[in-house]
Amino acid sequence: MTTDIQRAITDDQRQRARLIWDYHQMGHELRLADAAIGLGSHDLGVPAFCAELYRAGLFPTLVFSGGPNPTHPGRFPRGEAVHFREHALALGVPDEAVLLEPKARNTGQNITFSRDVLAAASLDVKTVLLVAMPYMERRAFATARKVWPEVEVLCASAPLEFDDYLKTIGDEKLVVDQLVGDLQRVVEYPKLGFAIEQDVPEDVHAAYQTLIEDGFDSRLLTP
Repeated sequence: MTTDIQRAITDDQRQRARLIWDYHQMGHELRLADAAIGLGSHDLGVPAFCAELYRAGLFPTLVFSGGPNPTHPGRFPRGEAVHFREHALALGVPDEAVLLEPKARNTGQNITFSRDVLAAASLDVKTVLLVAMPYMERRAFATARKVWPEVEVLCASAPLEFDDYLKTIGDEKLVVDQLVGDLQRVVEYPKLGFAIEQDVPEDVHAAYQTLIEDGFDSRLLTP
């Protein structure tokens, strides 16, 4: 039996959520970067994809960034960056290629603190690859362009289709809540000085509004 918290979504809600999912993906063509940053989250798909990209030779240095996960504190008790690093090492990334940033509590700090870690290692970074969860690409991009404007920013995430990601997470309502919450941040964070502004297509904004009306609101910013 599906609980209210873990309920399945309707076909119509799935279609609207997929619009937002597609919007969150930046669609950047991956190429060589001076360094990559694996943005902390609850999803081990991030360090796994970082390891895949490292093995493909896309970057020589990888920073994992993140302290304890605020919404899933028991998931990575020693901090996101520590667990992500261990996962990447187990997948064959050499220890000397990985730098650790264990204090960040939000995306702005992920990028700012990782920039400082790279600078402390005397690394000259002109192009940075941000690796995030699929629905965080656009917010990560907008944040990085605000806090680190002098570098070229590329974004990547594990190449999953929306329906496959729903199955991976196993909680359809939670995923849609997160899609909606991240879109709210894309819209609101520029007003707070946290990110650059991004255009939101009318159909994406309409899908966002109706999903909030449907109750997908657990990841919205609190007033």
